[in-house]
Amino acid sequence: MGESNDTRPVGGDGGKILVTGSNGQLGKELQQIASSFPYFDFIFLSRADLPIHDFEKVKNIFKTHHPLYVINCAAYTAVDEAETEKELASKINGEAVGVLASLCKEQYCKFIHISTDYVFDGTATVPYKEDSPTNPQSIYGASKLEGEKQALQCNPDSLIIRTSWMYSEFEKNFVKTMLKLLSEKKEINIVNDQIGSPTYAKDLAEAILQIIVSENLPADRHGWQPGIYNYSNEGIISWYDFAVAIKEMIGSQCRINPIPTSQYPTPAKRPAYSVLDKSKIQKAFGIELKDWKESLATCLDSLK
Repeated sequence: MGESNDTRPVGGDGGKILVTGSNGQLGKELQQIASSFPYFDFIFLSRADLPIHDFEKVKNIFKTHHPLYVINCAAYTAVDEAETEKELASKINGEAVGVLASLCKEQYCKFIHISTDYVFDGTATVPYKEDSPTNPQSIYGASKLEGEKQALQCNPDSLIIRTSWMYSEFEKNFVKTMLKLLSEKKEINIVNDQIGSPTYAKDLAEAILQIIVSENLPADRHGWQPGIYNYSNEGIISWYDFAVAIKEMIGSQCRINPIPTSQYPTPAKRPAYSVLDKSKIQKAFGIELKDWKESLATCLDSLK
């Protein structure tokens, strides 16, 4: 179970869960399902409430709330802008994560941190395992890898979840962009040589809370198991396949043309292959993974 803490409530009163970055996709999905977990007291803090790179503010929040769990959804996520804002990306995605992890260790608080497939170089041909060699190809990816390292160095009891291609009803993401383009354009071009697995943020939010709940059940066989885990929905597709599925589900008449990445240059390099092996998180916590098409349909229904 990691570090012991005799005052940790078990069963009925789950204690406080502090969520940083609560206005992002995952943070908002956690807000949507929080009412299903009434035995926890959720504290949702947006970037405006708590910029995690303001370390004095972070320390004061811990002193005020004394959370038993912290879910760090806060991140610098502007992948292309990170190429020119290296210091800011590094401070938010790297150094700040270490500070959060350290404070969690000091206060016997469990730390869950969200990371990314961008820690890999995308040259694999089989799904990445948690211990596959990392080799980020962008400033964003390097900053997220630094955050993982800082978390585990400062607090070995940290739990890190790497995910890929996240989308939801909230904020900017591929699905919402496609819905707009498919309704406005007669023809669009989408890359077909980047391969991965989408992650519906609602499914990830549910998985995170399942992990937390498992520690609060004395008879549960799972419990807290720190380390790095991969999570996404099931299925391996290209961005082009993803766009075509959205088009079919909404009945759009827009033509979608497959193009190579070379025809769509971006400041930051994207991994060509982002498929994650999820067997570890399934085995450790009994997490059941949904098929990407099933989750996409659920999200599109919500957006209607």
